[in-house]
Amino acid sequence: MISRRGEIIFVIVGDHQGIVIPSLEGFRSSSVRFKGLRLIHTHLHGEKLTDDDLTDLALLRLDLISAVEAKADGLPGLVHSAHLVPENTDGKYWDFLPPVRPSELEINFTSFIAALEGEFTGKQKSRKVEATERGILIRVETNPTGDAHLSLEELKELARSSGVAVFDTITQYRNALDPRYVLGKGKLADVLIRAMQMGANLLIFDHELTPGQVRSLADFTEMKIVDRTQVILDIFAQRAHSREGKIQVELAQLKYLLPRLAVKHTAMSRLTGGIGARGPGETKLEINRRRVRDRIKLLEEDLLEIEKARGQRRVKREKAGLPVISIVGYTNAGKSTLLNSLTQSRVFTEDRLFATLDPKSSRLRFPRDTEAVITDTVGFIRDLPPDLFAAFRATLDELHEAHVLMHVVDVGNPDFENHIAAVDKILADLEIKDKPTLMVFNKEDRVADKPLLATLCRRFNAVAVSALDKNTLPRLIKRLEYLVKGLGKQGKTPPQGL
Repeated sequence: MISRRGEIIFVIVGDHQGIVIPSLEGFRSSSVRFKGLRLIHTHLHGEKLTDDDLTDLALLRLDLISAVEAKADGLPGLVHSAHLVPENTDGKYWDFLPPVRPSELEINFTSFIAALEGEFTGKQKSRKVEATERGILIRVETNPTGDAHLSLEELKELARSSGVAVFDTITQYRNALDPRYVLGKGKLADVLIRAMQMGANLLIFDHELTPGQVRSLADFTEMKIVDRTQVILDIFAQRAHSREGKIQVELAQLKYLLPRLAVKHTAMSRLTGGIGARGPGETKLEINRRRVRDRIKLLEEDLLEIEKARGQRRVKREKAGLPVISIVGYTNAGKSTLLNSLTQSRVFTEDRLFATLDPKSSRLRFPRDTEAVITDTVGFIRDLPPDLFAAFRATLDELHEAHVLMHVVDVGNPDFENHIAAVDKILADLEIKDKPTLMVFNKEDRVADKPLLATLCRRFNAVAVSALDKNTLPRLIKRLEYLVKGLGKQGKTPPQGL
């Protein structure tokens, strides 16, 4: 192992099976830079560079890797060399130098590697991305008929909502997840080269990773590793504004972090900002497990006090005799926009996942001078992190007091049926699935096939609206009024023609 100054850093003696490379932790490290080392080794049977050699070139971020043929008489044969290449239209990850005899090696290595790093830097700067975190999304699909692309599209929206610039998405199909690296080691090398070529500094997995997997991935790639759960927690940390919301987010983050405090490793020490560092913050990574448990207990007690106060407000509302309509639905279905249109409110809206985190309530006046309280809730999502679901359960439990649920669906989303199923599952977990429910197909303007939309409305007994077009709302208001006037309490839903 040789440095750029020509110094011999390591002399490694292996056996007929291979060599074991020592830890290179003390050498410069960056997800977008080379290590500053080149590896020269022998092949005993005249082989050219092997797949293992190219994997080491990628995972160790070597400047160059060379294999010298060892002849039967002990003399050296040809030298085979390879190096990584910048992003290119051919999809190449590395390039091979012409094999030559050792005495014919005339390359000026210092100039060569400086020019190569300059090409990498130039390609990366051409993207003109201002985001601090530049990520590659990864999913390992074990179901050949699974909707991997839809899941990755949702993860892409989650990453965008968290402020990450998504550079690429990668899917690998396997019979089972690799217990250590999630995806295969060879594929991991490809991902690492891709990250170097593009200038990515973050790998986001569309799975919930175990502490051991995070550690193994971080140690091998020397990149920041986060999973789907961390991305969702990070969005909640950014969007929580009320005291209750902040407590719930911190509680969920600490419960997620607790098992990961057992072993301190590079993946945790690398969390100096961005995803995984908002909310409790980096200092929480240094405290011991006992103090984390004490903090969790304190936060849970605070939530109980807030829940009591909410219960008192609920009693006052019940005394006033006003029916309650709770809006539920998948995240970014347009719930807050619909609330604003129905009640002339000014709840914050944005075309991003989890734009609304803190529940909002407004009064809805029907044409016949009756009123109801309509409440917006946090958006649901499939595979909601268990700790986050537990933390927000106090908020979601308020749905038990609703007389009517209004299930808002983004009918323009190609995955809307799976979104409906995800919401129904959460409602079933909360034991409120049997409440009178009106399904609302929002964003009807995004569906070009109107006969298909009409068929879907009949199939789901739904009403189609566009929250941005108030002319589409009268039928929705009429059906809501039908439900809250008492017929809904017997579990009846308004007929389709109403």
